[in-house]
This record gives sequence, structure tokens and C-alpha cells, in this order.
Amino acid sequence: MSELIVTEFVTLDGVMEAPGGEPSHPHSGWVGPYMESDPKVGPYKLDEVLEAEAHLLGRVTYESFAGAWPQREGEFADKVNAMPKYVVTSTLDELEWNNSTPLRGEVVSEVEKLKAGEGGPILVAGSRTLVHTLLRNDLIDVLRLMIFPVVLGSGDRVWPDDNPEMATLKLAKTNTTPSGVQVNVFRRA
Repeated sequence: MSELIVTEFVTLDGVMEAPGGEPSHPHSGWVGPYMESDPKVGPYKLDEVLEAEAHLLGRVTYESFAGAWPQREGEFADKVNAMPKYVVTSTLDELEWNNSTPLRGEVVSEVEKLKAGEGGPILVAGSRTLVHTLLRNDLIDVLRLMIFPVVLGSGDRVWPDDNPEMATLKLAKTNTTPSGVQVNVFRRA
């Protein structure tokens, strides 16, 4: 059985939207300064990707990643480009990024099938709509939140506003980087 790990860049006010430069948000790219200046943030993300066996992505995040990573080089890019990628989509007919497979059925059952298969950790990054579905259906084994010392005041959040159930998590590990980015790893309580 594979462990499903959700990893997110999050602001102090819970926003996960536009960390990397997406043009749709007035404060887009808020992670950039930390990725460039903090000696612990990049290596943490590299270790995370190296330990994963596959990526599970929503369509929007897939399109963003597929537009960026195939042209890049280096250990991180090599791993991301080579690993299997499962994409939840009802609109894309062709997935051109290598090792990408569309998941077209009902999301919960498709994810349950992935988790039931043999293999190592499955990593979910970004993919807000997918993450909301995973949270609502208790499919996440590990939740990793990199909380950046930034407040945006608006934007899409990790936790769905319409979630009817309270979630209780157990803090498994925490670490703070030199720039104040707090890495919190949670498991189901």
C-alpha cells in the first residue's frame, strides 16, 4: 500500500494560491525570495521529491508543472520528469509530459486504487481542488505544510471553506529554517 503525502506552500493566513509566479494573484511568487535565500528550503523540497515514487496532480497544477519542468535540468528536475505522474482531469485528452497518466474516473475511487497498489510514497503538490477532495474523504496519510512568514490577506486556502467535518491531526515533526519558514509534518490523529 502506498502512502499519500500532500505537501503545500502556505502563508501564515493559510493561503496556498500563487506561490510560484502565477499571474492570477496580486501577490504572486511569494515563495521565490525564500527559495533563493534560505539554504534549507530547496534541499527540503529535493529530499521530498527524491523519496517519492509518483506524483498525483490536479489538472491545473499538472499544466503548470508540464510547462516548466521538462525544460529544466538538475537532480530535482530529473526526478520530477522521470517519475510517474497521475493526473486527475476530465478535460485533457492528451498528456504530453512523459510518464503521465490521466485519471478519468471518480476521484475518490481512483485515488483509493492508487494507494492500494504496490509502490512507494505518492506526492501531491499544489492541486488545491484535488487536495480539498482528498481532505473531505480522509485519503491523506501525511500532510506537510511549509508555512512561510507571509500574510497575503486573500487567496485560495488549503482547507476547504465548505468542509463539514472537523479535522484533527497529530504533529509528527516540525522544523524552522533560518528565514523563519516552518515545516510541519502532520499525520492523522
